[in-house]
Amino acid sequence: MADQAVSSVANFVLGIFVARSLGAEGFGAFSLAYLTYSFVLSASRGLATDPLTVRFSGAGHRAWSTAVAAAGATATSVGVVAGAGCVVVGLLLDSAVGDAFVALGILLPGMLLQDSWRFAFFAAGRPSRALVNDLVWTVLLLVTLGGLEASGRGDVVSFVVALGATAAVAAAFGLVQTRIVPRPGAVAAWVTTHRALGTRYLGENISIGAAGQVRYLALGAVAGLAAVGEVRAAEILMGPFMVLLMGVSQVAVPEAVGVLERSPRRLGRFCLLLGAGLAGVALLWGLSVLVLVPDSWGVALIGELWSPAEALLPLVMAGLVLAGLLVGAQAGLRALGAAPRSLLAQLTNAALYAIGGTVGAVVDGARGSCWGVVAAVAVSVVVWWWQLRRGIADHLDRLEVDDAVVDPLEEVSP
Repeated sequence: MADQAVSSVANFVLGIFVARSLGAEGFGAFSLAYLTYSFVLSASRGLATDPLTVRFSGAGHRAWSTAVAAAGATATSVGVVAGAGCVVVGLLLDSAVGDAFVALGILLPGMLLQDSWRFAFFAAGRPSRALVNDLVWTVLLLVTLGGLEASGRGDVVSFVVALGATAAVAAAFGLVQTRIVPRPGAVAAWVTTHRALGTRYLGENISIGAAGQVRYLALGAVAGLAAVGEVRAAEILMGPFMVLLMGVSQVAVPEAVGVLERSPRRLGRFCLLLGAGLAGVALLWGLSVLVLVPDSWGVALIGELWSPAEALLPLVMAGLVLAGLLVGAQAGLRALGAAPRSLLAQLTNAALYAIGGTVGAVVDGARGSCWGVVAAVAVSVVVWWWQLRRGIADHLDRLEVDDAVVDPLEEVSP
């Protein structure tokens, strides 16, 4: 929880700085680069760190160290490949967005390596080390943002570099913390060994990431970059909860694995309590912002974006309340290793999200896009929980079959 609080502060302050400094269109341009980073991060987690948390949570030190070296190298390799693509795209775009993509592409490998350390510490049951690493990143980022504010030199590229360069320093600090060096030669073996989980988790993660990209690109094309900035500003107001949601989804899988090992029949209850708790926190945070934050404070925080963001906030809040319920089911399916079920649920979620967000944008711009997302996530919650219910039933059936098997030699008299 402390680690996610730190990440929450960092992301919230970053969003505030960018929104105040760049306005709606500039914030929209920065958001496209940031969403691309989020998309690549999802791909990295699917191939590298999601299998790590499922198969090596609570493993012995030697097995954990070997796995972390391979997973860290895999994450870095994803950053190199995706970063090269970002650089090429950036060079083709003659605009501030293009410059931001070039900067992002150069810095992606370090950003993904830093994220892999966090998963490694969570899998090892050492969240305090993840907290220290994120504290290093956060302090460096805040100092850098303060410097940009004082110098008045903040632009889209500067903010992307501030985010990526400080993450790279934290990634280097992770080498000191773990005393593990990523092994590029182990990447192929890691991907091959864990392809049953990794390829499906990759499909899950990039599908929803791609859906988000489609939604925002469509919104930008239909309603302009300012509309993208307005929706992202509303999401920034929910920023502390969104980071909590992402963070809890990371640590929920190792916890769910533990519940499954101790008492499989309690997995459904654990997931329900987790999802309901996250939904409740989302509702509480959103209502607090709407009721307790006066307009003067909002304008001081994000300037001209406060009014449109406040208008969109109830819809964004509703979507995140539903997303909290979804995370509970997602953690359960990951713990079960039911990759086919979770892949089907995520592909359904991604398709609905892209369609809802895009059609809504065409119909009613930023507000319509938010309505479309709420409807999409509502249907997805039903799909995820149905798949979890069937996954738990299948797991319990297998356990009963195993318990019923008797060794034939035990029935033979000596």
